[in-house]
Amino acid sequence: MSYYNMKQVVLPMDLEVRLKENDIAFAINDLVESIPESALEPLRKDTGRPPYASRMMLKIILCGYTQSAFSGRKIEALLEDSVRMMWLSQ
Repeated sequence: MSYYNMKQVVLPMDLEVRLKENDIAFAINDLVESIPESALEPLRKDTGRPPYASRMMLKIILCGYTQSAFSGRKIEALLEDSVRMMWLSQ
């Protein structure tokens, strides 16, 4: 009898392996990573709560747009369900 546990916290898998070789996530990742750090610097603020990583946020927003998710709530739902979005947000 095999052990089955629905309360497992972490799935032991490499999400990159699950994506197809020509997945849009790789193109988005390459595009955002090619942006120079100096271009993102003016977006940083020193006040308020610590921000999420600018590159990661840009990646998930662009990927959400490619999936016709234009609202924050729809993008959030994709982050929970889409392997592509999980990989981009790490």
